[in-house]
Amino acid sequence: MISSDARAAGAVKVLAAIAASNTTDATSGWIDVRPYKGTLKFIVNTGTITGSVAGKLRSATDSGGTSAADITGATHTAISTAGQIREILLPATTAPFVQYVGTVTTGPVVISVTLVAHPGLTA
Repeated sequence: MISSDARAAGAVKVLAAIAASNTTDATSGWIDVRPYKGTLKFIVNTGTITGSVAGKLRSATDSGGTSAADITGATHTAISTAGQIREILLPATTAPFVQYVGTVTTGPVVISVTLVAHPGLTA
């Protein structure tokens, strides 16, 4: 059984806060989500924005991005005002490795992404 206590959840830096001027800047590396169980919560936080950013998650079979593909429905609506938070929820069993891609229009966009998830604990 997975503990639902928030103290059991771990936080993982997916994308460190950055003034992203393009999509490459707003794209994370591949995150190994195999240690986690239940639902993964990706929290997108923005600061100052010029233009907008729309985000999505991609899956892969390894940390090098092999067989990379968009995950259907794992997106957030475009953000065009400062100080916004968006969440993307994903079952931990979706893929072994996940990447965040923020599509920046105009830019820069101050953005960070954090994963909150439960490791495979028993109660």
